[in-house]
Amino acid sequence: MGTTTSPQLKRELGVFGATLMGLGSIVGTGIFVSIGIAAGVAGPAVVLAIAIGALVAICNGLSSAQLAANHPVSGGSYEYGYEYLTPALGFTAGWMFLIAKSASAATAALGFSGYLLNLLKVDSGWTVPVALLAVVVLTAIVLGGIRRSNLANTVIVSLTLLALAVFILACLPPALTAGTTNFTPFFTGSAADVLQASALMFVAYTGYGRIATMGEEARSPRQTIPKAMIVCLIVTMLLYITVATVSIGAVGADVLGQATLQTRSAPLEVVMQQVAGAGGAVVVAIGAITAMLGVLLNLILGLSRVLLAMGRRRDMPAVFARLNQAQTTPYWAVIAVGGLIAVLTFIGNVKTTWSFSAFSVLIYYAITNVAALRLRSPEMLFPRWVAWLGLISCLFLAFWVEPSIWITGIGLIVAGLIWHGVRQRSRV
Repeated sequence: MGTTTSPQLKRELGVFGATLMGLGSIVGTGIFVSIGIAAGVAGPAVVLAIAIGALVAICNGLSSAQLAANHPVSGGSYEYGYEYLTPALGFTAGWMFLIAKSASAATAALGFSGYLLNLLKVDSGWTVPVALLAVVVLTAIVLGGIRRSNLANTVIVSLTLLALAVFILACLPPALTAGTTNFTPFFTGSAADVLQASALMFVAYTGYGRIATMGEEARSPRQTIPKAMIVCLIVTMLLYITVATVSIGAVGADVLGQATLQTRSAPLEVVMQQVAGAGGAVVVAIGAITAMLGVLLNLILGLSRVLLAMGRRRDMPAVFARLNQAQTTPYWAVIAVGGLIAVLTFIGNVKTTWSFSAFSVLIYYAITNVAALRLRSPEMLFPRWVAWLGLISCLFLAFWVEPSIWITGIGLIVAGLIWHGVRQRSRV
């Protein structure tokens, strides 16, 4: 069943708003947690890993951008798979997105709760209730429509970037004083360590897809989406590299890496504690809290738009395709996504969900690149090798995670395809 006769969402996002939506989706767990994890793996060479991860993300982002520009409807690679490939591949993309990002959203909610309770020095037994409250509040905001969500996202991103600016300014003097001391030797492990760190850092960029999944709501999508995607990824890469460089320069890669393993606090908070004391650590903690809220907000937005698209095609129940009276929000899809995330907050193993999200998202973007390769020459906004590089990188990195993770992922793909087949036959 096609989507052309379904009610369409209003186009209210420009380049600035779409870029902020992307930043709100990216600048969160990636910068406050993943840099520390990757530094523990690769040492000072995490700076190189950040650049490699950005290169892969840019290739995938450009493939997403040109697909969204030519097919600007909600649903991202789910819709591109249907349009340019096969229904089975389209469904697989949507299914992987829902699985991966629901787990990521639950992790963001739990992260927000943990940082908040740590800041307020409240017992950790309240972690799940506070996380559930965050999910409920942000689900209600998304139900209010994209305009209200865009305003909330702008506030959240602004507070997060302000906290990171304070962090950079505080760490810069001791980093300059230390010179190259904490970067010598630059390679402390093997090339495999750098590649593993690159895989972790790629996942830290993947929020850029939120721009493409909201293609139906962007003004002049053929111009808006590519511009917003490129600006978002360049800003994020520069921010990640700057934060990693001043952090390692100020305290060393070992401190940054160990902080992630030994404490519930964000590694940047530990660095700030050493550099600027408790007051500076509070500023970073507030930035982490707002960042997690931004991630959660944008994940609810992106997930609900994919579920909307799946409801339109009857891969999911048709009720998820319904819009509110103003045609600004797929309200049943938003409610369902909020409910799923709320349930997943009761699980909350951050390491497992991060790795599993990595596998699922890389499969999702592999399908994106295959779809981009099917574009005709007049539709291509970028050279074809960009999509080839993105495809090869995704397939390589997807199986870099632990075998138990990708075996489970493949099992879920098979289960999803069985469901899809049953739905297809029921319509015959």
